[in-house]
Amino acid sequence: MRWVRVMGLTGGIGSGKSAVARMFRELGAEVIDADQVARDVVEPGQPALAEIVATFGRDMLGLDGRLDRKRLAELVFGDAEARRKLNAITHPRIGAETARRIQTLSARGAPVVLYEAALLVENGLHAGLGGLIVVSAPEEVQIARVIARDGLSEAEARARIAAQLPLAAKVAAATHVIDNSGPLERTRQQVEQAWQEIRGAA
Repeated sequence: MRWVRVMGLTGGIGSGKSAVARMFRELGAEVIDADQVARDVVEPGQPALAEIVATFGRDMLGLDGRLDRKRLAELVFGDAEARRKLNAITHPRIGAETARRIQTLSARGAPVVLYEAALLVENGLHAGLGGLIVVSAPEEVQIARVIARDGLSEAEARARIAAQLPLAAKVAAATHVIDNSGPLERTRQQVEQAWQEIRGAA
């Protein structure tokens, strides 16, 4: 099978990573969204969901039989041991499913695959990738976006940001930085330039 270059796409909460991922897709990039993979592996009928229920109880299910992600997030956010147990259930399955999707895209002839994930640098996964794109924005912009998107208080938004690695540390590890603090058109121009450079190096 031909070799495919896998690049990371990350940023801090509220930096606009998902919007930038959409722009890359519009340019023809293949993007694997780690959050979507994480949702897919806990769908009803998947082994991970049964294991989550066995570990944390049936309260983790909604009335429709699906995982109540909000309730589970509330449980593990402030409990390191619960978070460790959840990660032990989901991370290996997310890794296996991601590898399967990369293999499928490679077989189709994709020269580059972007792997969009929040914690690439925190987990050290960026070191094994063929480059890292970091979406950046000032902290005050991040806070405003998180409040507007998730309905959190300013204190809650600041706590979420503080729980992540500082954005500056992610930028320091980047091969491409997309500054998403201004108008979307300026962001789009940066994405187009980065994609040209990435395609040229693939």
